[in-house]
Amino acid sequence: MAEITASMVKELREMTGAGMMDCKKALNETNGNMDEAVEVLRKNGQAKAVKKEGRIAAEGICRIAMEGDTKAAVVEVNSETDFVAKNETFQQFVEAVAKQAVQSGAADIDAFLAENWAEDPSKTVKDALVDKIAVIGEKLSIRRFERVEASEGCVVSYVHGGGRIGVIVEAKTNVVNDAVKEALTNLAMQVAALSPKYVATGDVSEEYKAHEKEIIAAQIAQDPKMAGKPEKVIEGAVTGRLNKELKEVCLLEQVYVKAEDGKQTVAQYLAQVGKENGADLQIKRFVRFETGEGLEKKQEDFAAEVAAQING
Repeated sequence: MAEITASMVKELREMTGAGMMDCKKALNETNGNMDEAVEVLRKNGQAKAVKKEGRIAAEGICRIAMEGDTKAAVVEVNSETDFVAKNETFQQFVEAVAKQAVQSGAADIDAFLAENWAEDPSKTVKDALVDKIAVIGEKLSIRRFERVEASEGCVVSYVHGGGRIGVIVEAKTNVVNDAVKEALTNLAMQVAALSPKYVATGDVSEEYKAHEKEIIAAQIAQDPKMAGKPEKVIEGAVTGRLNKELKEVCLLEQVYVKAEDGKQTVAQYLAQVGKENGADLQIKRFVRFETGEGLEKKQEDFAAEVAAQING
């Protein structure tokens, strides 16, 4: 019986993407023969991940796990198809990943994937992912996660569209009751719908403002109505447009979507809720994940695919 070393297990794992324990078992079964061990893993479906590395995984879902009302984590796990994203096995896996994330101390996705899997500490998170790829038969990817912990208030969450968008809002407040939580949930829904970039104008970087002013100035320069206008007028127009844009990208400056008068801002709504509940209520930050944002999605052409198969 050949001695199965840690380096052999590592090599097989890197070749196939299978879990560590699966690789060790396959090597034991084949008396250390690497090629035969690969075949064992392939036959068991545990090496499927390797064949799928080149595929695009841009579908999937976001899920959020909460611990009390002070800790939350949002994760995005991608799949190749929307069909798999709706699969119960996949969704249960993503929920488990979210639960792992809310307890995680990892600073980045690589560290997170290297953590012991809470549901089976003999495996890492990456091992659990590879196992799930073998079961489901598509390339899957744990793309990102973010933890939010409130030290002086609470957090609330909102998931939209069955997991297409996940939002966490953190608030600093001396009062945490149902009314305050409901108000914060309303704002989480607003973040999901209107996708602000910042909490307040004070959070906007000077670099962002300068970049947007440059774009606005270029637009105004091409506007025939502004031709020949004094420099002071043009500067005023640039500032006016920038301020209007900031109201759209800053949560507190946005018009509250449920405002009865259609004018109340989010900041005014928060002040109203705070006054009604005797709370000093402030939004500290928010996190918004949208499934597949920034990823290239595979363009399916069924006719071309069939033609290629026939010609092949």
